[in-house]
Amino acid sequence: MHPGNLTKVSEFILEGVFDNNHLQGLYTTISLCLYLTAVLSNSFVIIATFVHPPLHTPMYFFISNLGILDLVGISSVLPKMLENLILGKYTISFEGCVAQIYTFTFSGSTELILLTVMSYDRYVAICQPLHYAAMMSKGTCISLVAGVWAIGTINSLINTLLVAQLDFCGPNLVQNFLCEIPPVLALSCSSTYLSEIMVYMADIILGMGSFLLVILSYCLIISTESHRITE
Repeated sequence: MHPGNLTKVSEFILEGVFDNNHLQGLYTTISLCLYLTAVLSNSFVIIATFVHPPLHTPMYFFISNLGILDLVGISSVLPKMLENLILGKYTISFEGCVAQIYTFTFSGSTELILLTVMSYDRYVAICQPLHYAAMMSKGTCISLVAGVWAIGTINSLINTLLVAQLDFCGPNLVQNFLCEIPPVLALSCSSTYLSEIMVYMADIILGMGSFLLVILSYCLIISTESHRITE
């Protein structure tokens, strides 16, 4: 298609999972309850970790960061879903879709890396208990978390910018109830090759890499505990 004939898509239609109009009230109530429960529970964990001195440990520091990321993730999806349910529409602006892609990708990828760091923390605590205080000092924990957030930010920023610069000139029905990279790429009328490569690389490095490191950590923990039992 000639560039001059492109008509830029200004909004996307989200294919909702709640298609029964007669049950919209029930869906809205359930979604609101789930959102409030997630917000209150994560907020409680975060506040308790900061105000209660006995919880000022590496494990709870990581858990509070996990709670923050969880809040970011659910807040990027559920408020918009609730708005659509209440108003009876399933649209999201192009800018809103890009913002949702960024925040959802950021929270998901950062949580994966943070879970890997948490598994390492458990490995040190169980397998190297005498060196735990030195290896997981306050400065080390802050540096680990800063690195985790930085990697998640860079990953989501690169992938989101690649999506934002694509041309969308045809169908605008997203085959999902939120904007994620794969279903949005399927709607582009320009080449998505580079974006697809980056998504695959992120899946392999962050997804598979984190999974293997977590498995390795817990295999070492199980091995250490088995040796202690047999001694």
